[in-house]
Parts: sequence; structure tokens; C-alpha cells
Amino acid sequence: MTAGRLLHAARKRHGLTQHQLAARARTSQAAISRIERDLVSPSVATLAHLLDLMGEELQLSAEQIDYGHDRTLLRHNLMRSPSERLDHGVAFTNFVLRNRGAATRA
Repeated sequence: MTAGRLLHAARKRHGLTQHQLAARARTSQAAISRIERDLVSPSVATLAHLLDLMGEELQLSAEQIDYGHDRTLLRHNLMRSPSERLDHGVAFTNFVLRNRGAATRA
């Protein structure tokens, strides 16, 4: 969710107009509009302040992204020396080349 969508949703929940929120924040309605339309990206402090004016608290979190890689296997491979990794890569490539088309022959 963008900062603009977050601010817009909070403002609507509280039944405020952009002008009313702007008055509370001592800024212009146009500034609130620009944030809500994602034309500008407010700082975390600004967004937290605007939400605080409506009695809400900004909470940030971070979650690890699952790229679908086997992290254990990656760690194991990184423990190998560069020459061992290269040898393993060449062996795998040779395996693939030897077995290419095997699925269509079976």
C-alpha cells in the first residue's frame, strides 16, 4: 500500500475532508491531495504526523521475501571454494547436456 492510499483511507475512516486534515496539519489542501494521489512521497515522519492528527499510529514492519531459493543449499554452496563451485557447475552442465532429450525418449 502506498503512503497516499494509506492516508486517504485513514482520512475517510475519520470522516475528514482534505481541507480539514490540512487545517489540522497547518498545510494546504493541495499538499494533502498531492500525497493522496502519490504525486509526492512524504517522509515517514510527515506521514506519521498526519496519521497522529487523526488519532492513528503509523506502524512499519519488514518481512523476509521468499524468492523460492533453498537457503540451506545456498549456504552449503558458499562454503565451497571458488574452484569447487566451478567444478560442480561444470559437472552439472555436463549432466544436463548428456541427458538432454531423455524425457522425450522415455
